[in-house]
Amino acid sequence: MNEFIEQFLVECRELVDQATDDLVALEEQPDDRERLDGVFRAFHTLKGAAGIVEFAAMETALHAAEDVLSAVRSGADPVTPALVGDGLACLDQVVQWLDAMQASGEPPADAQAAADAIVARFAGVATTRADPAPAAAEDLAGPLADLTGDARSLLLAQLDLLADSSGEPTVGRAASAARVAINILLHADRRAAAASLEQSLSRPDLIGDPQAVGRALRGIVEASSSPAADVAPRDPTEPALRSLRVDVERIDSLVSLTGQLTVAQNALAHAAALAREGAAPSDLAVLLKDQHAVLNRLVGELQHSVLNIRVLPLRHVFQRFPRLVREMVVSLGKPARLVTEGDAVEADKAIVESLFEPLLHVLRNALDHGIEGAELRAAAGKPPSATIELRAAREGDRVHVEVEDDGGGVDLARVRAAAVAKGVVAPEILAEMSDEAVVDLIFAPGFSTADEVSHLSGRGVGMDAVRNAIDRLGGRVAIESRPGQGTIVRFVLPFTVMMNQVMTVEAGGQLFGVPLDAVVETVRLPRESISPVGAARAFVLRNRTIPLIDLREAMGDGQRMAVSPLANIVIAATGGALCGLEVDRFGERMDVMLRPMDGMLAGTPGVAGATLMGDGRVLIVLDLHELLR
Repeated sequence: MNEFIEQFLVECRELVDQATDDLVALEEQPDDRERLDGVFRAFHTLKGAAGIVEFAAMETALHAAEDVLSAVRSGADPVTPALVGDGLACLDQVVQWLDAMQASGEPPADAQAAADAIVARFAGVATTRADPAPAAAEDLAGPLADLTGDARSLLLAQLDLLADSSGEPTVGRAASAARVAINILLHADRRAAAASLEQSLSRPDLIGDPQAVGRALRGIVEASSSPAADVAPRDPTEPALRSLRVDVERIDSLVSLTGQLTVAQNALAHAAALAREGAAPSDLAVLLKDQHAVLNRLVGELQHSVLNIRVLPLRHVFQRFPRLVREMVVSLGKPARLVTEGDAVEADKAIVESLFEPLLHVLRNALDHGIEGAELRAAAGKPPSATIELRAAREGDRVHVEVEDDGGGVDLARVRAAAVAKGVVAPEILAEMSDEAVVDLIFAPGFSTADEVSHLSGRGVGMDAVRNAIDRLGGRVAIESRPGQGTIVRFVLPFTVMMNQVMTVEAGGQLFGVPLDAVVETVRLPRESISPVGAARAFVLRNRTIPLIDLREAMGDGQRMAVSPLANIVIAATGGALCGLEVDRFGERMDVMLRPMDGMLAGTPGVAGATLMGDGRVLIVLDLHELLR
């Protein structure tokens, strides 16, 4: 692939992400001029880029979208869920084309048919939006034909009511017709259409305007009744191909450090020459000490600069969720909006890219379990549309990420019942557990409070996967529940996974690094305190039974040290549980920069990476979660 096409792909993917974000936000706030301008600019720039690389089909499709958006910008047409859906479908098609170009290195030759389908789709939308008058019954006779007779006749009656300028006051007529229409759609199993209508009507400028309500209902019914587009929706859970753009100032910083390191290297060469010439040892010692301090400072700055090159703003993962939440909202029939904050906070690229799956599980849980239905929210005096906040902040060398919903909080009685029913914990133990400990049961493998399996939840795979993923990143996760007010799921993560603090240990003649965040304490126990439990071993420490693993055996037989009367044990915590690692010798605390295992050692279970010690030995850093699983 030539560099020109490669640059085209990078820029187009960024524009697609920007347009997707603006479109989803525009559906919630149709009067947001800045978002509308952002969408238009993104489509316009995409069209121009397609023209530059002579991709005529893509240019044609985007031109059709640009025409519709231009009419919206001029005020001739409104923003409707149908327009947003069509815009997202167009972007999905663009992504498919970009993926094909990524593989072949050139625009696909068979793209015209898909482009024509996009043009036809937007042409249909433009036609239905051309008349700003409220939808009369006859206008929707076709789209409503597939509904049952009763549902069709009630909906038609509501549209007639909205079109009638006489009768009761405007606000009452619009609100009544809208509520009846929502109930009809729910009864007709059109939950997606009902949710979209309810979300649209949460806007205060719509509910008092019969014409606006009529347009919203017409757009939603037409969108839900029209045949599916020829574009296969892009799966937003699939990570897009990424490249890393680096600020030129960070590159300049590395260049500057390179020059300073060269000076330090020359100074060490000078010290070596003095040693060969027989300089006094005391003078050499002072010189080497000074140069070591300089080198130590420069290496620290170099590490910091290199890590800063790898950082990404959390925007790269946050911007993928508004559309996902929109689709889940439609699927569940629960109106909700996602608010993001702190997406400019930066973290290591590996941290940012690994956050998607755990955040996806948490958002699914918030929508499926945390947020109440419309009737319960109304009874509690809450607005019909729920709010989910996704926010981030940097505190020292830690990154805090939180997901907060304004739902009902964790139902402790339901958690207790599900824990007993699924055998997660014995009833007698559960009776003695605090509320905080009961909430923590949500992270147990196989735990779920769902009554039935759905495409979103109920399989018992979710929050345990969240904790495991965060543990792997060297972080921790906690839940704060406020009954009747909502739930906060909080991640505390390291800024980088490349630089780690470890405690060194020796087992079987090999050095290992144990992540310091996982180390609870070290103990020396008499061997008679260790008891066999089946094929395993365990010991009791402060009235708590802790399983024991021989690190030498776990990592493969090595040279065993002479058995001493006392066992050296590292107490480590992972996945909310304690475990003991028996080692031959305790070492020291170190800061290390991890290098992933590659070649034949790539994917070795229980190993996070490796680094070199000062004496040339290799230090293998353990992945405790994988090792103890």
